[in-house]
Amino acid sequence: MARPAATASTRDRILMLIGSGRARSRGDLADALGSSPSTVSQHVQALINAGLIEEGEARESSGGRKPRELRLVDGDEHMGVIDLGGRHARLGVVRRGGTIVATREVPVDLRQGAPAVLAAVGDGVQQLLAEAHVDGRLIGTGIALPGPVDVLRRAVESPSRMPGWQGHDIGALLEETMGVPAVVENDANAMALGEHFDRAHPVRHSVTVKAGTAIGAGVVVDGQVYRGAGGVAGDITHTRVSAAGETPCSCGNRGCLETVASGAALAGLLAGQGYPVETTADVLALVRDADPVATTLARTAGRHLGEVLCAVVNFFNPGAVYLGGALATLEPFVSAIRSQIYEGAHPMMTRALVIEPSRLGADANLAGVARILDETLFERAG
Repeated sequence: MARPAATASTRDRILMLIGSGRARSRGDLADALGSSPSTVSQHVQALINAGLIEEGEARESSGGRKPRELRLVDGDEHMGVIDLGGRHARLGVVRRGGTIVATREVPVDLRQGAPAVLAAVGDGVQQLLAEAHVDGRLIGTGIALPGPVDVLRRAVESPSRMPGWQGHDIGALLEETMGVPAVVENDANAMALGEHFDRAHPVRHSVTVKAGTAIGAGVVVDGQVYRGAGGVAGDITHTRVSAAGETPCSCGNRGCLETVASGAALAGLLAGQGYPVETTADVLALVRDADPVATTLARTAGRHLGEVLCAVVNFFNPGAVYLGGALATLEPFVSAIRSQIYEGAHPMMTRALVIEPSRLGADANLAGVARILDETLFERAG
């Protein structure tokens, strides 16, 4: 009698692996489950026959027979995902299995506090779901926050840009508004997962940098977010760099990378030279218009970030560095990062290293949160 239960458990695991993007073919499933290809194929065929998964077109081969991509069959289950920024939130409705069906950006003011902001964005997701005219129901919600996150307590820790948010159970507040289970994640970690799995052949280990108004980074090891002993691995924004000197930082320290390489830092530097600049968007506009001062500052900021990433590459030896966030859309910024890493890192570290901008752009965080939520829902169901 125990055999059917074990089989059901294995099939649930297969659905989770496919839905989260961790496995895209029968071969991927065999590796992830530690099962024989024949056993996996039996489970996959049963799930295809049940109408739960389907096979797509053959994908690029890394050698041998071309694998066919597996994906969940579009169903009636949807997830609401939120990427909360300093001044705006990006809302999304994601079909179970990873397809983003609708998005919207809305203004927010974090100073209003956690209950008010979460109620507003939660209502926004519900409205987006209704306006998207999709058949189905909401089964879960997730949010990416612009600050250190304790994922078990579902709370932000020492949120320098989120006054009044400390101590709140963000997950509980979101569940109260949405009426479905919720997960909470740091925005850079969410972006890292989204970017890591948006490749036909994901590398084993990757680092994703979010360079916008502030700077964050997420580390993925063997398909899992690496959090470190205190849960804040990847927080490179507060690495001290010589170019920053004694410039005060939002963290209370001095000389952090953030003070010379972030969008906020560039806006401050330009404003100090008489430019009518207030936001990172203003900086982007100047660089895209080829303003010489703004372009030079963007290139210099890229070198400062590249200096820190050079140390990360030498120490961690990732297979890829993905560059996301608003600043990563600027060619001078990205080129300076690449140059710094290739010049400063050991040749063995960069021999096969991939350095490329985000593929998902503004949707990377939404995709990452959806993957985390998908896995969490499967785990709770089990």
